[in-house]
Amino acid sequence: VQLQASGGGLVQPGGYLRLSCVASEFRANDYAIGWFRRAPGKEREFVVGIKWDGTTSYADSTKGRFTISRDNAKNTVYLQMNRLQPEDTAVYYCALGSGLILSTMNRAGAYEYWSQGTQVTVSS
Repeated sequence: VQLQASGGGLVQPGGYLRLSCVASEFRANDYAIGWFRRAPGKEREFVVGIKWDGTTSYADSTKGRFTISRDNAKNTVYLQMNRLQPEDTAVYYCALGSGLILSTMNRAGAYEYWSQGTQVTVSS
């Protein structure tokens, strides 16, 4: 399995970005893809996740601002990030795991495969 994250960049506060995560060479039916981020000097934290059946889980800090979606035909998951704030600055990673349940989607250890990071910087 290979994951490719892209779409990061520099944006002003209040702006938006859309990250993409393309998954290749995987065959699992019961999968989940999650987005995590690591800000400078902080631990990695869960952002949002989506299961194969469309079930989603959001971190409280991103509810109402971030939206996760998927395009199964393209094996791609998108993270639409609106009303970005400086505290959203971080390296963002997508990850893929199988057999996750809703209560485990926010746990980094539940995911088996990880992308390289894509930098998101929110600054004026």
